Amino acid sequence: MLRNLKMHWRRLRNVKTLTVHGVKVRTARGEIPKTVRSMLFKGTYEAHECDLVERVVRSGDRVLEIGAGIGLVSLVAARLCGEGHVFSYEANPDLEPVIRKNYRLNGWTPDLTMRAVTSDGRDLPFFRSSNVVSSSVVDRNLAGDRIVVESLAINDLIDEHRPSVVIMDVEGSEVDLLSAADLSRVRILIAEMHPHIVGKEKITMLVGDIETRGFRLADVCHKTCLFQNTK
Repeated sequence: MLRNLKMHWRRLRNVKTLTVHGVKVRTARGEIPKTVRSMLFKGTYEAHECDLVERVVRSGDRVLEIGAGIGLVSLVAARLCGEGHVFSYEANPDLEPVIRKNYRLNGWTPDLTMRAVTSDGRDLPFFRSSNVVSSSVVDRNLAGDRIVVESLAINDLIDEHRPSVVIMDVEGSEVDLLSAADLSRVRILIAEMHPHIVGKEKITMLVGDIETRGFRLADVCHKTCLFQNTK
């Protein structure tokens, strides 16, 4: 109830900029997708990911973010570990101006690459949904269009950036990516899981596989898992 009241009040006031988790994002009508705007006004957009980032990211961390959305999570990470320490990848070309505008609003410049991330670096179809939060390389039969995007191989990015923290929200691609990723040098993994897309069994197997590689499942916030490297 309170969240809906917040949303309606902010809509009535036509709030154009909002401070969320210590960073600013644009919320002007027409600048961001309607679904994202409503979630920001409610205080639910990427709330679990931001909460976990604030708990574990620290000064000097190097953060690899796969699936940047509007840039909120990477902004929160940058506030904690420092500008220039967050490396973001986003497959949906429509989101680039949104991300860059949000970074400018905070006086920063993103280290942003508009590419998908895959296990092997191949070009692949990307299903761009009218509801941007549902866009994915997985065909979910949603309203939108199919485009082909270039990708980069996840282990090449890990070798290049040497992240201590990996943040991933890829709408169902987490099974392939995390199964292939060399996480041995990663201290923290924050990954949103999508059992409603890939099935509960695959997610259960993925979590088990990550744990066998020396990670502890430290927390689960809704669908977002926090893993800590115990080695």
